Amino acid sequence: MADRPALRRLLSKEKFEKIEAVLRKHFQLALETTDDEGVPIETMCSCDSVPDFCQIVQSCGTGLRRCRKERRRSLAIALETGQSYICICHAGIVLVCVPVVDKDKTLGGMFFGKCLWEPVTQILIEDIEKRLKDIRVDKEQLVVALHQLPIVQGRQIHKAAEFLFDLLYEVGGFDPRVIRWRQQRSEQQSQIGEFIQERKKLGTEWQYPLESERELLGKVKIGDRTGAKEILNSILGTILFKTIGDLGVLKARMLELVSILNRAAVEGGVDINVMLEKNLAYVNKVMQIDNQQDLCAWISAALNEFIELVYSSQDGKKLTQIRPAINYIDANYDKPLTLAEIAKASHLSVSRLAHIFKEQMGVTIIDYLTSVRIERAKQLLLATEQNCTEICFEAGYNNQSYFTRTFKELVGMTPRQFRIQNRRKEKLAKQL
Repeated sequence: MADRPALRRLLSKEKFEKIEAVLRKHFQLALETTDDEGVPIETMCSCDSVPDFCQIVQSCGTGLRRCRKERRRSLAIALETGQSYICICHAGIVLVCVPVVDKDKTLGGMFFGKCLWEPVTQILIEDIEKRLKDIRVDKEQLVVALHQLPIVQGRQIHKAAEFLFDLLYEVGGFDPRVIRWRQQRSEQQSQIGEFIQERKKLGTEWQYPLESERELLGKVKIGDRTGAKEILNSILGTILFKTIGDLGVLKARMLELVSILNRAAVEGGVDINVMLEKNLAYVNKVMQIDNQQDLCAWISAALNEFIELVYSSQDGKKLTQIRPAINYIDANYDKPLTLAEIAKASHLSVSRLAHIFKEQMGVTIIDYLTSVRIERAKQLLLATEQNCTEICFEAGYNNQSYFTRTFKELVGMTPRQFRIQNRRKEKLAKQL
């Protein structure tokens, strides 16, 4: 049963108006808030949230029921995936749903869109008429109203969906942990699924990825969160390809991964007694999980915890000596750097810093600098439209061919391939 009072209490009219004003300022889009049954809450809807096209469709009882059913379906998918859901609704226009959740309580959804991807064509009109053939509406009025709908490019709709998601949870003051967990789980399953499909196409038989385990150990020891997650997901894809549907075997594999992460954390400086105490909690948690998706998401969350332990342990011990060097590299990676400059920032000789750095971080200073630059390049490839030459210089390289070669050695693909592949993953995740 819909809990409208809870939604009104947590999302006041003032908060809604603030969210609406900011969204309209950036994207010129109206908002419609519904309860968890898909019924609009009038005090939380823009005055123009129902365009003429939708009014005509909803003027018929069948059309109104279909619209509410569409909203319930969109909300259910958004809740399951933990992110905004973009679709073409039953009437043939764009509809976006952002789930409204506080902790584990579903309050409703915020809808916007009600627009077109592209200008009206005869094909589009025929498609909409076919979709609404059993709904009694004036077809001529419907076509007129269709031409009045705004045209918003897909890229802009995706930006608006992400923008509203963050805006809603910030202004609304909701606890986003549960919905973020679902989002991470959905994204991870998408990545694992794509990994499995790629391997199926290769048609090769796999062995358990011992080399990947060693890479994972190294990433955890130096606190490389992004690199560690990429390797973890490839390992999970390998495991699921071999044991899909067998939850018992999957749990055993998860415990093996926990052992690997334990070892990495201890080698990274975490006290062995701390890890032994945590191990019992991890084992108990694995035994309580009853589905594949939550198991994979849980091991990813455990990875974060291990890396945080490595950070805190190192910060409290010998890492203090090389922290100035790390900070100097992190702040100046985009400039030409020499070992002498980095050592000077640490008040150590080059040879002494090199020795301590390798001992504590498990990599050389140059390797660490390279990893920082490549991670920055990854961020720019995913978050901007800058070309590879611009990203090369912004990441601290002055030679594009050397940058491309280094990137491929560390990532396994060229910068351009990395951008294309990850954008494809992002698109697939949004379609699920």
